[in-house]
Amino acid sequence: MTTHTPSANPLLDFSGLPRFDAVAPSHVRAAISTLLDECRALLVRLSSDEAAATWDGFAVPLIDGLEPLSRAWGVVGHLHAVNDVPEWRDAYNQMLPDVSRFYAEVGQNLQLFAKYKAIAEGSEYACLSAARRRIVDNEIRDFRLAGAELPEDQKPRFQAIAEELSQLSAKFSENLLDATNAFTEVVTDAAELAGVPDDACQAARQAAEKDGQSGWKFTLHMPSYLPLMQYADSRRLRAVMYRAYATRAAEFGAAELDNTPLIRQILLLRREEARMLGYANFAEVSLVPKMAESVPQVLAFLRDLAAKARPFAEQDVAELSDFARDELGLETMEAWDVAYVSEKLLQRRYAFSEQDVKQYFTEDKVLSGLFEVIETLFGVCLKPDRAPVWHEDVRFFRIETPGGELLGQFYLDLYARDTKRGGAWMDEAITRRRLRLEVATRASDDIQKPVAYLNCNFSRPVGEKDGLPRPATFTHDEVITLFHETGHGLHHLLTRVDELAVAGIHGVEWDAVELPSQFMENYCWEWGVLQGMSAHVDNGEPLPRALFDKMLAAKNFLSGMQTLRQVEFSLFDLLLHSDFDPAGERSLLELLADVRREVAVFVPPEWHRFPNSFAHIFAGGYGAGYYSYKWAEVLSADCYGAFEEAGDPFDRSVGERFLREILSVGGSRAAIDNFRAFRGREPRVDALLRHSGMIAA
Repeated sequence: MTTHTPSANPLLDFSGLPRFDAVAPSHVRAAISTLLDECRALLVRLSSDEAAATWDGFAVPLIDGLEPLSRAWGVVGHLHAVNDVPEWRDAYNQMLPDVSRFYAEVGQNLQLFAKYKAIAEGSEYACLSAARRRIVDNEIRDFRLAGAELPEDQKPRFQAIAEELSQLSAKFSENLLDATNAFTEVVTDAAELAGVPDDACQAARQAAEKDGQSGWKFTLHMPSYLPLMQYADSRRLRAVMYRAYATRAAEFGAAELDNTPLIRQILLLRREEARMLGYANFAEVSLVPKMAESVPQVLAFLRDLAAKARPFAEQDVAELSDFARDELGLETMEAWDVAYVSEKLLQRRYAFSEQDVKQYFTEDKVLSGLFEVIETLFGVCLKPDRAPVWHEDVRFFRIETPGGELLGQFYLDLYARDTKRGGAWMDEAITRRRLRLEVATRASDDIQKPVAYLNCNFSRPVGEKDGLPRPATFTHDEVITLFHETGHGLHHLLTRVDELAVAGIHGVEWDAVELPSQFMENYCWEWGVLQGMSAHVDNGEPLPRALFDKMLAAKNFLSGMQTLRQVEFSLFDLLLHSDFDPAGERSLLELLADVRREVAVFVPPEWHRFPNSFAHIFAGGYGAGYYSYKWAEVLSADCYGAFEEAGDPFDRSVGERFLREILSVGGSRAAIDNFRAFRGREPRVDALLRHSGMIAA
């Protein structure tokens, strides 16, 4: 393994945190090329070593030797996601084929594959720790999925597929961001903004002024788009914004941003890849490393959930339609009316507005409340920390034991930007592992501490209060999103596993990785939590109990529709990758229409192009895996049920057990075994149905 010392190229400096204050697009080619050369030299050395393969002699140098490339390329990929300016986009895309090609070569290297098999079949295997045995088993599985056992004459084609798929996914994401940025709606008549919250109008006014325009500038980024759809009395404005959002990256806009041909090519390549590996379809390949055992099992799970949710969803849509007609004068509730009608019905039925609630969730108060939950549950301390960052808005924190031992650190990038991809996500900067350093003539062991990125797209602060910048305020949904992504972060940061390949989120089955994130969402509905993490932006008063009681009563408002919507997306994804011919006459829009006929209770217009913005499955790693959200929600709800049974959401013994059996073990043990160790039994769907209001509490 090459030891890198602090370098003139900051991407080659692995002595500490990423040097975001120094790294530039011009550093990418030289750094990544250097690391690729070093990794290839390592592979040659390990492949040609005739000594019997052992964990220390083969697996350790291979895993450690590949880590610098993963870390450096991770920084490049992160900056491509959060600062997608032309220079970073070009730097990323220039090296993407080379990096993809290298990893494809690794996955097909028969000599490496044979050495892992030799470890598995040798006498050492039984003496390895459970974590190391799992790594060996995972590696053998992944070599097979990467085409290591293919005939030599087929390997170049398999590599080319992997390379092209990585480029298509990146292009899909870039097209979606560019199409989102391409549309703006400038409103010049103040009357058309009736009903729109003041903070949204103020942000739109500032956006217009920044462009030298009069009026109010609205975009398709969530902080701008959602308030219009939810509150604007102007039906024309809602319709214009909805159509623009629903047709992003489709044939209605710039041809070079149309994701339709990319989707077809992605599906064709995934199918070809699956068939080369001997599987009937890509969905079968996708499920190999997951908890779910087969496509029929997942289809049955989704359809059973749909059947349970359907009566509630039908009631939801009937109530919305009746209210729209009888109270709002909308004879036919169109797709661009749904969010607006939902908010009006919420206000009528529960006597509060989400905008009312938003005024209580100021940024610093929310963060202090979130940190208090983590500290109380898991016995750790969170503190502000210092590090170079990629944007002035980014904050940095550390997690310690009460005795001051560093456990991990994380970046927090909360606000939406034009150069930042949409949505919210957690990613890793550094993963926990045991370092193996040669100091003089003696070996010294130390632990590399994990570092995570938490990224959201919330509204930034707008306006002033008492001559000072007014703090950012978050909707309750945004608070839930923050807790969700922090749950992913905790899974990465609180691991106690020292083997990189199964530390934190590494090695965790994809359909279980949402368990900690969805688990954390439950604390956004606990009175003791919200009381302590709220302070009205104008007077500092905490959230009133009466308002919380209304929120709680409305918690499952439209939950039937929301459940069916997630099932719709999941079924479409799974059928698209298992029972659809991308080269056939039937279009994927026809497949989507069939899925909607089966499960949907409200169907959007025929010109809606949902697949063209379905980045989760075409650019985000969830291909034939979107069902994971509902699958893991069964697990997370059941885990939270243990706290409910204990009568205290902060029960210390249950919290310690969740930390020990779920968070700390990372991917070192099968997810179902983690669940059984925590819960003492198999998962049950009852808690999810109860939390969703579909069975009695």
